[in-house]
Amino acid sequence: MRRALSSVSRVASTSSAPLLGSAALRSRAVAALATAVEPKKISVREALREAIDEEMERDSRVVMLGEEVAQERVVDTPITEAGFAGIGVGAAMSGLVPIVEFMTMNFSLQAIDHIVNSAAKLRYMSGGMYNVPIVFRGPNGPPRAVGAQHSQCFGAWYSSVPGLKVVAPWNCNDAKGLLKVLHLCSAYVVLAAIRDPNPVVFLESEIGYNETYELSPEAQSKDYVLDIGKAHIEKEGSDITVLTFSRMVGVALEAAQKAAEKGISVEVVNLRSLRPLDLDTIVNSIKKTNRFVTVEEGWPQCGIGSEIIALANEHCFDFLDAPPERITGADVPMPYTWPLEDEAMVQTQNIVNAIERVCYRNTTNQ
Repeated sequence: MRRALSSVSRVASTSSAPLLGSAALRSRAVAALATAVEPKKISVREALREAIDEEMERDSRVVMLGEEVAQERVVDTPITEAGFAGIGVGAAMSGLVPIVEFMTMNFSLQAIDHIVNSAAKLRYMSGGMYNVPIVFRGPNGPPRAVGAQHSQCFGAWYSSVPGLKVVAPWNCNDAKGLLKVLHLCSAYVVLAAIRDPNPVVFLESEIGYNETYELSPEAQSKDYVLDIGKAHIEKEGSDITVLTFSRMVGVALEAAQKAAEKGISVEVVNLRSLRPLDLDTIVNSIKKTNRFVTVEEGWPQCGIGSEIIALANEHCFDFLDAPPERITGADVPMPYTWPLEDEAMVQTQNIVNAIERVCYRNTTNQ
């Protein structure tokens, strides 16, 4: 079976490193490094490994639990997701900073009581007496030809739960910066109570693990972090906005390039964070282009696109020049055979067709 992380390349000493003093100091350190190094091309898998490795080196309270991983603070567990997720929640309540890795997020369903009813609710139900600084991470979305039970997107599932934060990176900068900030925020909360202590669900595209991207000079700094709840405009445009996340960002950029050949200027917004959503960036982009399409690999009903369209109706309805559209995976269990799976998954042309329809360039393409 495919695994999210082959191994952590090295494990840190058992002494805690001091935390960074301030956001300003971190910014100066990142800027200094950015002038001294060149971008490097690595896979998303390697970016995730770098983030975990550096945070384990920084803070000896960071531990990792999962199946088929073992080395000092990287704890091999039995094949019992409910068991090691529960251990992770208890460890977080006791002062550690656990990273719980699921071999696939589909298996997180075995542990969903600990995620939804323990981790997400304990801080609220204890009146703030208990923090649960924990990260639940693993491959999400269709990985190709593994059947319906292993091919689901959990973005909408977990982002509906108060008390959780949910992020979904696309490229290497996303993966490293978002994963590190999760651990940094956990560490700060326990020691200084200056960052958000909520548990985080970290959704990684399984198809995207081996995709390579440039890791920017800034992201090569051990102090590089990205803020949860902040989207990123990957491509500016003037005619229509495409709002998406994870692997679909790359597919949307391909669609934007094809649309440009037909004279349509597309703005592509990488949401990065699904809970909280970056409402300001979403609304401002829609107000700018007056049209939008949402794209996700999950099912249409109660999806991320549904939420964004509801928010648009509430916050910028009068700016819309056309009804928005959702592009999602087909509303069926994922087929196993590759040709049928292609039909069920979002393809570049699906997005191009939606862009054309919303821009009233073509009203017949599906």
